[in-house]
Amino acid sequence: MTLRSAGALFLIALVFGVAIDWSHCKVVQFIFGDSLSDVGNNQYLSKSLAKANLPWYGIDFGSGVPNGRFCNGRTVADIIGDTMGLPRPPALLDPSLNEDTILENGVNFASGGGGILNETATYFIQRFSLYRQIELFIGTQELIREKLGAKAADKFFQESLYVVALGSNDFINNFLMPVSGDSWTYSDDSFVTYLVQTLQAQITLLHSLGARQLLVFGLGPMGCIPLQRVLSTNGECRDRANKLALSFNQVASQMVDDLTSSLPNASFRFGDAYNVVDDLIKNPSKYGFTNSDSPCCSFGRIRPALTCIPASRLCKDRSKYVFWDEYHPSDSANQLIANEMIRKMGFSRPNLSPAPSMAPAPES
Repeated sequence: MTLRSAGALFLIALVFGVAIDWSHCKVVQFIFGDSLSDVGNNQYLSKSLAKANLPWYGIDFGSGVPNGRFCNGRTVADIIGDTMGLPRPPALLDPSLNEDTILENGVNFASGGGGILNETATYFIQRFSLYRQIELFIGTQELIREKLGAKAADKFFQESLYVVALGSNDFINNFLMPVSGDSWTYSDDSFVTYLVQTLQAQITLLHSLGARQLLVFGLGPMGCIPLQRVLSTNGECRDRANKLALSFNQVASQMVDDLTSSLPNASFRFGDAYNVVDDLIKNPSKYGFTNSDSPCCSFGRIRPALTCIPASRLCKDRSKYVFWDEYHPSDSANQLIANEMIRKMGFSRPNLSPAPSMAPAPES
């Protein structure tokens, strides 16, 4: 079985409170997520409408050319992983990926438009939902077992680190859309329950596949992203969307705690940066920003221009804008979010390698 056939089928290091002998192995990450964590998978999905393959994406990352990240620079996972001295996991669909690369760097399964629910963002045509990403992880495991043998492979996967960072698309590109079937089926509270119950089943499945150290990212104030503001009647944050994010975080955090208590050897954590992002948006000057309500990359007065394109105009100082495009934070905002996660969660460096420079070019 080849890696490409597995591709045809989406953690950051922290103190989990478990004793691990790091001396015999290199710790790697397996990242499951959406466009906030995608490092190029969607670029290889030929029919996907959710891609970051045009300038000016990646302008502040390495060589400055698009690399699949939905940002001008780094993702939050990039920054925290760099700080921890962890290798950056390449995209699963990267043609250069092989078994040795997986053992050395882990894998990123994240996919722009991906959701916890299979029905989320179907109009993007191609994207990996979380269940699909887990299927791809199972294919990856088969490759490593063939190379190492079952016992060594199980040890490798149990000592690896896992990130699960999805959920906003399930609201913005599903439940909050009037044409969505889920919007007619569920109330706000019952949809959050449905979503978290689905996520619980997925995390439990990952545990059965060897995930013992896992971090679930919470949602930020998604009602304040530029797209939601421009779709509102007054240009302000959409309160309902923000309340849904807070509700999700509360229910999901309790679910993660419950799983840690009930699953054998599980050390799961919930990372919540909602408050600091909310404060950043309300008080940007407090953090050195000048704009927190519109995208740095926009098509003049024509909004929403859902993606950044070569004809778009860039703001004068990208470091002063909280948002890069209509959906996604800028590199500078991601740095602030990552710093908050590091502060709150207590990350450590499991590997002895030095942290990369601020924005190294992706490996060719």
